[in-house]
Amino acid sequence: MSKLDQTDKTLLMFLQKDSKQTTKELANKLHLSVTAVYERIKKLEKEGIIKNYVAILDKKRIAKNFLAHCHVRLTQHSKDFVMKFEKEILKLEEVLECYHVSGDYDYILKVVVNDMEAYRDFMITKLTAIPNIGNTHSIFVIGEVKHTTAISM
Repeated sequence: MSKLDQTDKTLLMFLQKDSKQTTKELANKLHLSVTAVYERIKKLEKEGIIKNYVAILDKKRIAKNFLAHCHVRLTQHSKDFVMKFEKEILKLEEVLECYHVSGDYDYILKVVVNDMEAYRDFMITKLTAIPNIGNTHSIFVIGEVKHTTAISM
């Protein structure tokens, strides 16, 4: 993997802000040719620096604005139990993010559903149905202060 120069970093910032910009628009902003920008983007994709392009949805407009962070503690930490838990979490569409963490709990899940009733249903029928969960602790989001997907360069 090659080292990112300042132009690559600036290009990545522009793409993180709006990936629908045309190569021509990006070329004008970067004072480069369209071909040079196209080749840089292809290189960044090939190297895996750009992993994907996505549409970020407004949770309120699609009735998925109940956000919770759920801390999960496993009863056992053998490789088999950890792998089984992680495999099952990948199947749950309500879980947007899952992190294996240090501290009092083993995992932190970011869960989005319609409302409290849907969260209760998720907990009872899906999450706690996974074997080896010792206990959970839920934190409900009252308001979103900052939400970004952009990583500064």
